[in-house]
Amino acid sequence: MKNFIDSMENLPLWAKILLALPALDIIWVVYRLCKSIKKENTLGIVLAIVLMIVGIPFLWLIDIITLAISNYVIWID
Repeated sequence: MKNFIDSMENLPLWAKILLALPALDIIWVVYRLCKSIKKENTLGIVLAIVLMIVGIPFLWLIDIITLAISNYVIWID
């Protein structure tokens, strides 16, 4: 899991934005879930699971904007 988190954080910006497109954005949700599991953040785990179910339709746009501005996805950890 640590390898997945590190590899996602070390991707070039164009690859991060590509993975934030609507069909591929589930990868960033899994990244958030893994990051919360690693830090043992219960709220983050529950929120990531909820985002997997209901957050996909709008989350991709937020991810693209935050990646373009700050080069990382926003999460509560």
